[in-house]
Amino acid sequence: MSTGKVLLGVLAGIATGAVLGLLLAPEKGSDTRMKISKKGKDYKDSMKDKFNEFKESITEKFEKVKEEASGYAEQPKAK
Repeated sequence: MSTGKVLLGVLAGIATGAVLGLLLAPEKGSDTRMKISKKGKDYKDSMKDKFNEFKESITEKFEKVKEEASGYAEQPKAK
């Protein structure tokens, strides 16, 4: 068996299990959909917060390097 076929089989099994788990869940479908929606929103908000932190970190580092570079540019050249 090739690795691609094994990977495809594993992914198909995971997808089938997830669908069956949702269909056979003891809760109403509307409750399950609401939980999925809430969890998706939580993940989205978490990723947005992490991205903003990353962006701020990069901006701070860029500003620091920019200040250092301008400091070097202002120094007189030594002969």
